[in-house]
Amino acid sequence: MTDLSRIGEREKLKPRSDKEPHWHRLQAGWYIGYRPSIKGGKGTWFARAYDEDARKYRRKKLGSYGTLSGNSLFATAKRDAEAFAEVVEAGGLRIEKLETVKDACLAYLQEKPGPIAEGIFRRHVFDDPISKVKLDKVRKRHLLAWRKRLENAPARISRNKSGEQRYKTRAASTVNRDMVPLRAALWRVISPGAPNTDAAWQEALKPIKGADRRREIYLDRSERKKLLSALPRDIEPFVRGLCLLPLRPGALAALKVSNFDKRTRTLTIGADKNGMPRQISVPETIAGFLADQCKSKLSAASVFTRADGVPWSKDKWKGPIKGAVKAAGLPQAASAYTIRHSVITDLVRAGLPILTVAQLSDTSVAMIEKHYGHLVRSDAEHALAQLAL
Repeated sequence: MTDLSRIGEREKLKPRSDKEPHWHRLQAGWYIGYRPSIKGGKGTWFARAYDEDARKYRRKKLGSYGTLSGNSLFATAKRDAEAFAEVVEAGGLRIEKLETVKDACLAYLQEKPGPIAEGIFRRHVFDDPISKVKLDKVRKRHLLAWRKRLENAPARISRNKSGEQRYKTRAASTVNRDMVPLRAALWRVISPGAPNTDAAWQEALKPIKGADRRREIYLDRSERKKLLSALPRDIEPFVRGLCLLPLRPGALAALKVSNFDKRTRTLTIGADKNGMPRQISVPETIAGFLADQCKSKLSAASVFTRADGVPWSKDKWKGPIKGAVKAAGLPQAASAYTIRHSVITDLVRAGLPILTVAQLSDTSVAMIEKHYGHLVRSDAEHALAQLAL
């Protein structure tokens, strides 16, 4: 069997009459292959791995690695072949069935379903030219062009009173968030290209630095009470729920009666950012509030609804909250997410462990530390100051 790691031996290879690659064994069931070009240009690399479940070999075309040469060429192809073999051996994705960027995104949703990724793919990928690009042909220029289209796409704010859609310029932080699902989907099936080359597709999806600024608007308890007093009657319970629980507005709006167990005071949050259901235990005061909202409703009914029985949604809660903010004389930029931020701030300031806050709010410890760590540092300085003799 050919030793493809030897440059001289590899350059002497001739195309086979059956068009098969010359194979190099990496380990039992794992192979890397090389097929010389008939025209004398760059040859093509392949990966092959044995699938125990299907009892046959799986193969993937890796490409020509046009910008690489010498030892780095074999090292990169070997790494990609091993990554492919690991997926096959683990019984993961049937990579040979994934041909386009759209295929990779659909496979990502099968493994990690979630409304946010699904929405981003639907709005910005599936109907975009990027969706039809073959995975083995993906280059930085393709993703740079897609990113430019994403940045230029206006972000929807809401509908005005006449029902007309209103838009605003897409913020850098929004661009960063909207790139995450596509970047994650491609990372699962394509190895990163050589840095500073057109093959380095991953460089086109780097997040904008400094885009996610710390949230500065904070409503204290008295201001939140003012807000509740200024709200229309039907939305007041929904906003009160935001004041009592560090949930995203969408997760609170999606709660069904069946998600709350009055006997155990357990609340199950199903529709949230990571798509994974989680349970939290609530104190008697919050349990009583939730029980009142669920009273006389069927188990499949929404806990929080408008006066007409329609569940709250982003387009429906924005107007009433904005009006109440103005009526209560609160900062104009305050929103439903401002309440969530304020509640999380209070939990951190109360000394609740950051890990617990992260679990309650369904976010990472890193994000809590990034946006709220300064509060802990301030408290630490105050505590240290008390040690002075």
